[in-house]
Amino acid sequence: MTTLLWFRRDLRLDDHPALLAAAHGPGGESRDVLGVFVADDQLLNGSGSPRRNFLAGCLDALSESMGGRLLIVHGRPEKVIPQLAAKVDAKQVHISADYGPYGRARDERVEKALQDKNVELVTTGSAYAIAPGRVNKPDGKPYAVFTPYFRGWTAHGWRKPAGSGDSVQFVDPAGLGRSVASEKVSAALSKGMELPEPGEAAARKAWSHFLETAVAAYDDERNRPDHPGTSHMSPYLKWGCIHPRTLLADLARRRSVGADSYQRELAFRDFYADILFHRPDTLTVSADLTIDRLDWDTGKEADERFEAWKLGRTGYPYVDAGMRQLLAEGWIHNRVRMGVASFLIKDLHLAWQLGAAHFMDHLVDGDIASNTHGWQWVAGAGAQASPYYRVFNPISQGEKFDPDGDYVRRYIPELAAVAGKAVHRPWDLPDGVPKGYAPPIVDHAAERTETLRRWEQRPHTR
Repeated sequence: MTTLLWFRRDLRLDDHPALLAAAHGPGGESRDVLGVFVADDQLLNGSGSPRRNFLAGCLDALSESMGGRLLIVHGRPEKVIPQLAAKVDAKQVHISADYGPYGRARDERVEKALQDKNVELVTTGSAYAIAPGRVNKPDGKPYAVFTPYFRGWTAHGWRKPAGSGDSVQFVDPAGLGRSVASEKVSAALSKGMELPEPGEAAARKAWSHFLETAVAAYDDERNRPDHPGTSHMSPYLKWGCIHPRTLLADLARRRSVGADSYQRELAFRDFYADILFHRPDTLTVSADLTIDRLDWDTGKEADERFEAWKLGRTGYPYVDAGMRQLLAEGWIHNRVRMGVASFLIKDLHLAWQLGAAHFMDHLVDGDIASNTHGWQWVAGAGAQASPYYRVFNPISQGEKFDPDGDYVRRYIPELAAVAGKAVHRPWDLPDGVPKGYAPPIVDHAAERTETLRRWEQRPHTR
């Protein structure tokens, strides 16, 4: 008997419950598995080139681990999945659950199309340690604040890793239709951009390195963009090259303040997915609509400032270093993400949706739930958000988290000759702002005052 496994955000063989469910029948009998990835234009067209490029590499790595037997097809899933199931006479199609707004609607269409062919869609596991909708208040309502959610998340617990899928017998896809080359999934990177090594083996290697070198000090070092103190696992989690349950199992064997802090970050990932699951409308609007009703800047000057922010030309080194890191690596240190987001929203008075969309165009780890609600947190718009009137100071943030200026100098060559923390205030240098670097496009103190003024004059709703 042959079953079909539809790979999505689970591009791995290890700790893959849906794969094991596809490969073993209810009585334990082994079954051949046709492994399929669908190049869905709806998703590909909405993904920036770094994410698509990394995805293509992950697909290549997955196919290699399957002996070259991954079938990549192009088309609408509700059409191509039933067609493939019919070709191999599969009575079941196995998937990991998708809880995003588009993924849920897509899977409903696929399930209906399969039912018309008397084929069952079997869902096992998800991309999360605990699937959205599972952790609720005692009254059954979802949590809107992280701390009580975290307590419930911890009390709920999660399964152990599911085991290896190395012994699964994959069906040779030859003759089942034209397999799309991974290059068709990919997209060209900007000149000079460097992304992480893709795939499951690379994820394991990166995770092992983090465990051995950085997890113990993670609680402190995670706030230092000038130090290699973070795991860089987010791109791998995005495409499921490794499962968070695997990470949690390893962390449980290394109890420390750093391990506890990292576990909390994994809980935040689940929390944001849970919020989007219950409030899919927050993909484009604020959970607190008061924020969307504020007075946001538009017009030519606003557009010019937005472009300066995107290019890392605001004249504030800490902000510019973050935005240039995004352009160079498709990634920004999380502490800096908060700083550049605050600058866009509170100093330039531009809506968070603009910044969130720009991030999704450029982030290799762009996760729709984490990105959307991370931006809403800074904007004061979402669950347990930082208050709107909390305004990050782009100068003091740099001096605090990049005290020696190493992070700034790494990404801003115009300031490479400025020693120490003076790099955060280039306008105070004896010779003024170094040649080639932009002067500040706004006065932070004045814009902070303006932000508070707009907040005080916000429209109140009944």
